Amino acid sequence: MKMRGRGSVHFAFLCSAMTMAIARHLLLLHRFSKPISMLLGLNSSFVSSCTSKVQFSPSISNIRSIAGVSTNRRDRSVRASVVSMKDEKYGKKEVVCVTPQIYDYILANVREPEILKNLREETANMRGSQMQVSPDQAQLLAMLVQIIGAQQCIEVGVFTGYSSLAIALALPESGRLIACERDGQSLEIAKKYYKQAGVSHKVDVRHALAIDTLNALILHGEADSYDFAFVDAEKKIYQEYLELLLQLVRVGGIIVFDNVLWHGKVADPLVPIGDGMTICHKK
Repeated sequence: MKMRGRGSVHFAFLCSAMTMAIARHLLLLHRFSKPISMLLGLNSSFVSSCTSKVQFSPSISNIRSIAGVSTNRRDRSVRASVVSMKDEKYGKKEVVCVTPQIYDYILANVREPEILKNLREETANMRGSQMQVSPDQAQLLAMLVQIIGAQQCIEVGVFTGYSSLAIALALPESGRLIACERDGQSLEIAKKYYKQAGVSHKVDVRHALAIDTLNALILHGEADSYDFAFVDAEKKIYQEYLELLLQLVRVGGIIVFDNVLWHGKVADPLVPIGDGMTICHKK
């Protein structure tokens, strides 16, 4: 993959709330020419039951689930969510598929402020509600912002504002988030919740095409001045977003892309876009 932005970038596909637990089971699937490397993890926003055979990619065929090992009903439910690799070159690793039962557990242990819960519930009744990030994803984004001490952030694709509100709440009072969204109707809901949460002064709403907004920021001399960016917008132009954000985000900054595994269909060579979260660290 060729990129025009300065610096190098490392990619990692990670789950959202279960990052630390699942990280031990990450599988190295492909190696790209430097400076990019890619790791695959399981996305907790993709809720499904494992079948008897799971195929992550055309190159990984020897995969089996180990359901039904125990006679205990509860154990069977848990073990059905575990997939192991027969092939020794993958170290006979076991990875966790996120079943509805496991996902219920994840959500029960996510810290979600009341204002975010209210926004999530209002959005759930709207058309296109599936575009809203899940509470565990939002918690991961907020944690990343806090870990790197971000002051300047960009979000590409706001929808009704769940993820941008989570980011804004995590930012210091002097922080700033450029929120890019083309849909004015969903933006009105987002702005309502920014106001209720008392973070409107941190959020610079840009009602326009994100590509235009990012180009404008570069033209206004804001290259290398952002610490963090989150992208959850038009999937077909992720490459363009990446190249622009590599110019805007400083060395040491983080860029996160959502929906990079696309419900597992990324393993199909005909569907190169993907669901899951990719965390990019600019070097």
